[in-house]
Amino acid sequence: MNKEIYKHALHNAVKYNGKANPGAVIGKVLADNPKLKSDMKILGKEVSEIVKKVNSMKLEKQVEELRKIAPELLEEKKVEEEKTLKELSNVGKKGVIMRFAPSPSGPMHIGHAATGGLSSLYVKKYGGKFYLRIEDTNPENIEPKAYEMIPEEADWLFGNISEVIIQSDRMKDYYKYIEIFLNKEKVYICTCEQEVFKELIESKKACPCRKLSLKEQKDRWSKMLILYKDGDAVLRFKSSIDDPNPAMRDFPLARINTEEHPRQGKKYRVWPLMNLAVTVDDIEYGMTHTIRAKDHIDNAKRQKMMFEVLGKKSPENFFLGRYNFDDLEISCSKTKVKIKDGLFKYWDDIRLPFISALRRRGYQAEAFLEFSKNVGLSQLDKTISGEEYFKLLNSFNKQILDPKANRYFLVDDPVEIEIKGAPEINIELNLHPDDIKRGKRKFKTLDKFYISKKDFEILVDGKLNRLMDCLNFIKNKTKFEFVSKIHDDYKNSKNKGLIIHYLPKTDLIKFELLMPDDTLRKGYAEEGIKKLKVGDIIQAERIGFIRLDAIDKGTYKFWFAHR
Repeated sequence: MNKEIYKHALHNAVKYNGKANPGAVIGKVLADNPKLKSDMKILGKEVSEIVKKVNSMKLEKQVEELRKIAPELLEEKKVEEEKTLKELSNVGKKGVIMRFAPSPSGPMHIGHAATGGLSSLYVKKYGGKFYLRIEDTNPENIEPKAYEMIPEEADWLFGNISEVIIQSDRMKDYYKYIEIFLNKEKVYICTCEQEVFKELIESKKACPCRKLSLKEQKDRWSKMLILYKDGDAVLRFKSSIDDPNPAMRDFPLARINTEEHPRQGKKYRVWPLMNLAVTVDDIEYGMTHTIRAKDHIDNAKRQKMMFEVLGKKSPENFFLGRYNFDDLEISCSKTKVKIKDGLFKYWDDIRLPFISALRRRGYQAEAFLEFSKNVGLSQLDKTISGEEYFKLLNSFNKQILDPKANRYFLVDDPVEIEIKGAPEINIELNLHPDDIKRGKRKFKTLDKFYISKKDFEILVDGKLNRLMDCLNFIKNKTKFEFVSKIHDDYKNSKNKGLIIHYLPKTDLIKFELLMPDDTLRKGYAEEGIKKLKVGDIIQAERIGFIRLDAIDKGTYKFWFAHR
């Protein structure tokens, strides 16, 4: 066992710049040897001693030792190093200027975190500015609450937002650029029926509207602003009619939409389409680099044409493959309907893969950013199941929480047992197994205890069982009998049963734990949790990481994060 611990301790230390994490080492050892769960106290002690020894070595010595006993793990280290951020081209001395540009159709979800996180990381890497731009120029697909939720979530998640830009507040700038394009005779107002225009453009024939004089174009532009109705006219960019890709020929830049806008009301009736608004904003805010989904490759080409007309240099564009979350619904539009129909409570319903829900469960911003870094800057499409996604995210989150989260006993679905002959015992346990300076959890036991119903139901008559760090007992049908307090008696027994977490039947705290499937677990927690504040995250022994969400009439209400 010690050899396995030493190997994993060295591997963890080399992976994290010379300092191994005891919790991570225990996790690796148990993954290889699940039977060791029955000897957690001894395992924890051995891991603590070996990690202390490994952490006293210099990194070079750790690498040397790991090369001797498990060279294959050093190869794994090389692969992981390749997952660091790739270098961007043409980075100036002042760093980069980048943006994250969600639509306010709803708040942020895990897809936003993955793509926006990459831009945030590059700005942190090189320095510069990182803008949050809310693209709300389509009045028909806006969730009003997103105007508050997105900036707050982005600030929490990325931590380096320089400024929030809301496109619908910038309509005068878009109109100004339309005037510039009109005067350069690089746009025109098209009043053709959509099907007629499509036939012309597919035949590489120019629309008749394209040839009208500048005076006529400006007159039509004025009519778009005050007279024309929805669908009567479209502002188009004059590109090459001979372009091999029909979608690049005379693409639209603005349309009439008289729907009431949640933020601007009826103030505007001509709205810029994405390519116009993005081009104007990227120029005005000096974007140097962009990272976006690869389905925007054609849009980047359209925008480059517009930059060239204006004599401007377009940003360096990088593209990501599409994230296909196999069994996770991240569509804001579809989720909004389900919320309205009562299938979900709100955007932070624990069942949803939205940032507000995951944050409330106890996921840390750094875990999402680590996921972005791990996936990296790649145009390969990625299909990932919910199970795979959360397995990876949970591993990153555990690395963050494990050193921070104090340990406590919580017993859900409690069953009372009386252990005949059990003496009075004063229990003292470390709040954290690797940091004795945090203090102790103290409670007194007599002969009555609460254990979880699921443990109660699998106790076998005649087997020697142990209450963790307390005592050994035997179940004999409906009776429970004290055997001894000594752990070695259990360890050396050839008739072992279970090691069980428990609570003494004394002054306890009621708790509720909301699970990811929206079910509720109830029971008792040790009195020490009274010290917790809403928002604190703990590790409930044998349950997992949980976050205190509310305290209501003496009941402590937690949300489950993960094991």
